[in-house]
Amino acid sequence: MQKLPQHASDRFGQWMIYAAWVVFLALLTIAFNAYLDRQNNPNQALAFTKNANGVAEIVLTRNRYGHYVADGTINGSQVTFLIDTGASLISIPAVVARELRLPKGAAYPVRTANGTAIAYRTTLERVTLGAIRGDNLRASINPTMPGREVLLGMNFMKELEMIQRGNRLILRRY
Repeated sequence: MQKLPQHASDRFGQWMIYAAWVVFLALLTIAFNAYLDRQNNPNQALAFTKNANGVAEIVLTRNRYGHYVADGTINGSQVTFLIDTGASLISIPAVVARELRLPKGAAYPVRTANGTAIAYRTTLERVTLGAIRGDNLRASINPTMPGREVLLGMNFMKELEMIQRGNRLILRRY
């Protein structure tokens, strides 16, 4: 077996140290991003329980910003919801609506916290939040809405009893 010259083995050792640092920094970045995701959405894996009356309920934990954010589905595809009792309808950012292949219906003006905007009507076959489900719900596609969080409005929430205790929100169907 042929031995590498000393300078070649030194260079190989230096590259191995560089590669180890790159791997370490990549793993640290992945871990930190997962930590930030859990800070923004502490309800990524919703479990449900049944209360004494046999009614399914879910418990959401408030995120570090004071909002209730949770994973759910629209038409079987996973989305992240922001509970918004000030929204009449479910409001979907245009980028998310495109990914879900939602049809754009008629345009109409909506009043938002940022002023008046144009939104498009659509209907969602099925919306789920944990064990709670809504079918054939009206929604709006909002092209000016930033981010990827879907506002879960009152057309879904109106069928639920909401109890807030501390940093928890208990949701159950009537």
